[in-house]
Amino acid sequence: MVARNAGRREVTPVVNLPVDHSRDIISVPNVITVLRFVLIPVVYWFLVYAGPATGPNHVAFALFALCAGTDWLDGLIARATGHVTAIGKIIDPLVDRVLIASALVGLYMVNRVSLLLMVTLVGRDVYLLYGAWVLERHGRRLPVTMLGKVTTAVLMAGFGSLVWNFPIVQAPTLFTYWVLGSPHVVGGTRPLGSYIVYVGVVLSLTSATQYTLQARKAYREAVAEAEAVGTEEPEG
Repeated sequence: MVARNAGRREVTPVVNLPVDHSRDIISVPNVITVLRFVLIPVVYWFLVYAGPATGPNHVAFALFALCAGTDWLDGLIARATGHVTAIGKIIDPLVDRVLIASALVGLYMVNRVSLLLMVTLVGRDVYLLYGAWVLERHGRRLPVTMLGKVTTAVLMAGFGSLVWNFPIVQAPTLFTYWVLGSPHVVGGTRPLGSYIVYVGVVLSLTSATQYTLQARKAYREAVAEAEAVGTEEPEG
């Protein structure tokens, strides 16, 4: 009696494994990030040189909102399509920092933020970038925290209002401080973004503290691992 399965070949089912895009350089999210970067000097030009001295600056605001909004868009596309790349994780937050820094410098040039505020926020970003570079040299990279994401969103909203120079809020003057001989008033009649940025400054310093604590822990672990590998005796 001949078995029915004689001569039949076993067919191995084909499993479609997900494609790894982490090492890709050219992708839709990365292209959007690069376009955001290209738009930054255009935003600065319309804010400082081509916008009205007083009143709403519609063009600068529209371009700034486009840059800030596409930050959310490229992240959404990257996660939805599986195109979260290693280079995207680096350049996306870097472009955010450049956008914030250029907006701060531009707003300072048109007298909508103080020198102290500009130095504080730009200095904070430079400090965090240096810390990230140190960790990268030791093979460590900190993920963006929820507090960091909220901080960026609040600052973007505040800067957007300041770039637009609208809406204007009437509030009592809280106090006046002096920097390099120039008076700066906290409170009073000014764009709503001024008050949002005050909240953003508090969040910025808080998130910087959080990142510092995490970075110190990661750095100590990296150094301890390196020392442990260095003290291992070679076999034989």
